[in-house]
Amino acid sequence: MEREVKNGVVKSQNCIAPDVYHMVIEEKTVAKSAKVGQFINIYPKQKHILLPRPISISEIDESSITIVYSVVGQGTAEFATYNAGDEIKISTALGSGFVPQDVKTHILVGGGIGVPPLVELAKQVSGEKIAVLGFRDEPFLKERLEELGVKVFVATDSGNFGFKGNVVELIKSENIVGDYYYSCGPKPMLKALSEHCEQINKPLQVSLEERMGCGYGACVGCVCKIKTEETISRKKVCKDGPVFLSSEVVW
Repeated sequence: MEREVKNGVVKSQNCIAPDVYHMVIEEKTVAKSAKVGQFINIYPKQKHILLPRPISISEIDESSITIVYSVVGQGTAEFATYNAGDEIKISTALGSGFVPQDVKTHILVGGGIGVPPLVELAKQVSGEKIAVLGFRDEPFLKERLEELGVKVFVATDSGNFGFKGNVVELIKSENIVGDYYYSCGPKPMLKALSEHCEQINKPLQVSLEERMGCGYGACVGCVCKIKTEETISRKKVCKDGPVFLSSEVVW
């Protein structure tokens, strides 16, 4: 559907880790049109904050969507003050998301605030599901993924929880192998996972994180390089992505 701005209502909000918030937003039009791996723009109420904040959709229900976000600046700090019943201005779902595959074993790899989109993905794929999650210190959404029948492995930089190291090191250490891989997180993690999947000859979809201005392709502020058989082109992460095949991305 065409991009629209809607007035949603905060259904609930909770802090689930230091500076990480889980918010359920009631808005039927957005919920009915949203697809796995897409994102929304949220528009701050403070007039001096000019740009909306793009936040990935973590879960989709019949009349609501769930987001999980980290407080990193003025816009997200404002969102963290919202309470149940507050109005929130959001866009309809944007971007091109994950394409679930029909395979036996799915490997979902997330880093930090790249973990939330994997929750809806876990709901939509069938077969065996394994998640490998990386965090600096305290994990979040582990229990939610386990509720969905996902076997979860956790790596932390601090070593305070799970494996001490990064997700690719954990994958190699535990010999975690599947038929198809999906990932969202910081670019260095995605690049390392892409190299690993290339070595073991497994396909991988990656959701890229880039700074965005408009969120729908007009400002050309979030381009990435994508290769084809004959050339290298520039694609807009907000519109053509955020999800691409890792084999297409020029890292």
